[in-house]
Amino acid sequence: MNATTPSLQSRLPKVGTTIFTVMSSLAAEKNAVNLGQGFPDFEGDPRLVDAVTEAMRKGLNQYPLMTGVPALRQAVAAKIAALYGHAYDANSEITITAGATQAILTAILAVVHPGDEVIVLEPCYDSYVPNIELAGGVVVRVPLGSASEPGSFKPDFDRIAAALTPRTRALILNTPHNPSATVWSREDMDKLEALLAPTNVLVIADEVYEHMVYDGQRHESVARHPGLAARSFIVSSFGKTYHVTGWKVAYVAAPASLMAEFRKVHQFNVFTVNTPVQHGIATYMADPQPYLTLPAFYQRKRDLFRAGLAKTRFHLLPSEGSYFQCVDISNLAVPERDLSEADFCLWLTAEIGVAAIPLSAFYGDGHDQKVIRFCYAKKDETLQLALERLARL
Repeated sequence: MNATTPSLQSRLPKVGTTIFTVMSSLAAEKNAVNLGQGFPDFEGDPRLVDAVTEAMRKGLNQYPLMTGVPALRQAVAAKIAALYGHAYDANSEITITAGATQAILTAILAVVHPGDEVIVLEPCYDSYVPNIELAGGVVVRVPLGSASEPGSFKPDFDRIAAALTPRTRALILNTPHNPSATVWSREDMDKLEALLAPTNVLVIADEVYEHMVYDGQRHESVARHPGLAARSFIVSSFGKTYHVTGWKVAYVAAPASLMAEFRKVHQFNVFTVNTPVQHGIATYMADPQPYLTLPAFYQRKRDLFRAGLAKTRFHLLPSEGSYFQCVDISNLAVPERDLSEADFCLWLTAEIGVAAIPLSAFYGDGHDQKVIRFCYAKKDETLQLALERLARL
């Protein structure tokens, strides 16, 4: 007797294979330089690997506390206090997570009830919307930028204000921003703080690129702003900061009352996180120089890449933070000119040998503005090879 698979109603009927998987697969097939997916092609500091290896050899290989290794939570709290002037209690207000994606999902599941509205600022990272939908929330999309500023992805506070309703439960904020590489200013944060002050709206602050801000600007963490810190989950990533994205270890900081709810979900989501990696990172964090020098490290790569792109027919948009560079493709000659962002990226990968990501992938309606995104978190020789190929355009 043949068995029949039971029918199933999808929890995420609109979700397919991500653009990152599609472009990375095509890049591998075509032997293209992969500047699409956002990860380094170079190794992290050997001292960090040694610290994790030493933790393994010491036998630190069993379950740690659900909230994270105490030494690592203390190191995170000390870092936030030193950089942003806000004191988080390491015991009740810091939790170590299995990457930032898990952290964001857990925060949403902890506070969003069916029917609650959650504001996302588009273009936005592709996990936000499915996370909200899994919680039964209602996605409210607010575009960044304005018609009067082509190529700008600055927040429009009139639009954000118009999107707030009594049903708004949370707003997801991302600075430095993926994919646009825009950085929110102190004035932006002050405006958001004032706008949310009379509400009960929570903030989920995706700050995974916090140490990648350039040209003398500072990262405006919500931790710097008491009115925002009091209502926010702050998410950051050791993987991004230390060039080890595959380790999938991150952290969340939040007031104790919010963290208590976060931990209720966290303990039944992943329960806890890789023990020796936590101990290794805690040891490594005793020296702050690796993250304090990160802006200069990536600014040099940004400047190298931008100098090369300036010799092509791409129109460069600002790259204020993160490790992404967006370019306008609207002035390129035929046959490329008439292609959508997505089709242009497919063409660029197959014919020119460089993979990029279309910004339309970060919009719910596939908004196409002839802008694509490159990642410059690559070896210099990788960037030079990509630039040689792009010079053919």
